[in-house]
Amino acid sequence: MTTRSSAARAATTTAVALALALTSITPLGAAEVVLNAGSNTELSRSLREASLSVSAIETDDITDPQELIAAAQADYKRLVAALYDKGYFGGTVSIKVDGREASSVSILNPKTAVNQIVIDVVPGEKFTFSDATVTPLPPKAEPTEGFEVGKTAGTGLMRRAAKNGVDAWRDEGHAKARVESQQITANHDTDTVAARFGLEPGPRLSFGKVRLSARSYDSNVRPERILAIAGLPEGEVYDPTEVARAETRLRRAGSFASAVVTEDDAITPVDQLGTSVDVTDAKPRRLGFGAEISSTEGLTLSTYWMHRNLFGGAERFRVDGEVAGIGGGTGGIDYSLGVSLTRPAFRHPDMDLTYSAKISREDEPSYLASSATANVGVDRYINEKLTANLGLGVRVSRTEDDLGERDFYHLLLNSGLTWENRDNKTDPTKGIYAEAAIMPFIGVSGSASGVMSTADIRGYQRLGSDKFVLAARVQLGSVVGPSLAETPSDWLFYSGGGGSVRGQAYQSLGVTSGGNTTGGRSYGAISTELRARIVGNWGAAAFVDYGYVAGSETFEGGEWQGGAGVGARYFTSLGPVRLDVAVPVTGSSNSVSVYVGIGQSF
Repeated sequence: MTTRSSAARAATTTAVALALALTSITPLGAAEVVLNAGSNTELSRSLREASLSVSAIETDDITDPQELIAAAQADYKRLVAALYDKGYFGGTVSIKVDGREASSVSILNPKTAVNQIVIDVVPGEKFTFSDATVTPLPPKAEPTEGFEVGKTAGTGLMRRAAKNGVDAWRDEGHAKARVESQQITANHDTDTVAARFGLEPGPRLSFGKVRLSARSYDSNVRPERILAIAGLPEGEVYDPTEVARAETRLRRAGSFASAVVTEDDAITPVDQLGTSVDVTDAKPRRLGFGAEISSTEGLTLSTYWMHRNLFGGAERFRVDGEVAGIGGGTGGIDYSLGVSLTRPAFRHPDMDLTYSAKISREDEPSYLASSATANVGVDRYINEKLTANLGLGVRVSRTEDDLGERDFYHLLLNSGLTWENRDNKTDPTKGIYAEAAIMPFIGVSGSASGVMSTADIRGYQRLGSDKFVLAARVQLGSVVGPSLAETPSDWLFYSGGGGSVRGQAYQSLGVTSGGNTTGGRSYGAISTELRARIVGNWGAAAFVDYGYVAGSETFEGGEWQGGAGVGARYFTSLGPVRLDVAVPVTGSSNSVSVYVGIGQSF
């Protein structure tokens, strides 16, 4: 018995050892990289980001010995530069390839494999500024934050301070401002750096002649229209933001695949600076499709066709079509068809003129509505983030609901503001999107007059890292003036479904009065969503939605409904593919709703 127990224990020990050995075996040819830089995690992160050896082995899975040796040898300069950038001017770097200093290894050595690269960095003491000077500066120029005596002396900060000084002069019209001299001295006895930059502002300039590059004459957009869209102000004081705006206007027009504005090297005798506009055409036509499906609302299919340069002046002509409610559990099938023609740079480089028309038929759970609308309006780009619009329109509609069949005839005044500073429109992680619209309408042929107002505000904030994002949305709407019966059914508000409260049936919350069910004249909704990237291209989300509808125009006497759920995301170059599963959190229903689409829910 004793002998067999010892043998069993020995066999077990051998099996465990073998199992541990097998789990530690790395793939054939795989290399290991180790970076030692002390306890400063921020510095270690910066060094790892700068190292070609780290990216070659841990990110790119490179195994070729010559490539790994070349990466290790290139890391000396890269890591020293990273140390300088963080203020460490007395550090040392040692890089060993399989125990040999990388600098002594021949890249032509026919080495069959590289097993390990060890990087040892001794940062030394952090240096501070004993002098931090950029001169001269314009009278109102703000000093660069951190570039001052006693602060950490980093090379990146020095470059930024010098660049900020040049940019300050350029903002004052001195387009050819430059760094004329620089003196950077590190004192290793006192661990300090003296940094002095001398600037040469040059003359104050105005915009001179704006020309097209030779390649730009091959564009199908007429030369005078290219210059009108760019909108560079000849004769006015030079401003670098005007150059950036010109490029933005050209890209925004949609007709060009690329647009670059280049300043001339030479200044004219009258202190003017000429510029050259270089554009290449985008493909003139584009066709797109979209799809979204919900277990309650059914399938929605949409498509558009666009011509980017219809008449040779960068006019955009677009046709949009949509069919919704296919296979839905409530209502019927909705149809819409719209056309629009947009002319950029209408009377001003930052203003577009748009003609549009749309016909639609909505077969919803609570009403049937058909309408035809025509509009003409302008969009004014106030700055890169803020856009205003104003337009005039006419609308004819017929609605049928619990209140009977009615015809409406209206003249419309459309106005609105849009604020957009999200970092990504299909998958935002920070920023705000806000849209507010006010539409006074005048009834003719017996139709009532009033004002419709709507607002849609969305905010996004990263939580600690790029992996977690908190998103929130608030929607508001109100129709003031006409009664419920005097308001077209498709102008009234409902709650429930993918666009408002997920988990609740589509348009399940409206207003019931005297046995009749309609939409409300005031509406509010709030949604919160926590989004996370899990691994690779996969992510997840958890959300809560609430909606409110009231029959009054003042938000009084309404009802709430809520829904909550979880979702999965698969991130693609076109945006995340979204799958949401939601249930009601108010009411007696225990149904489950499923929503699938492209792009985040908001």
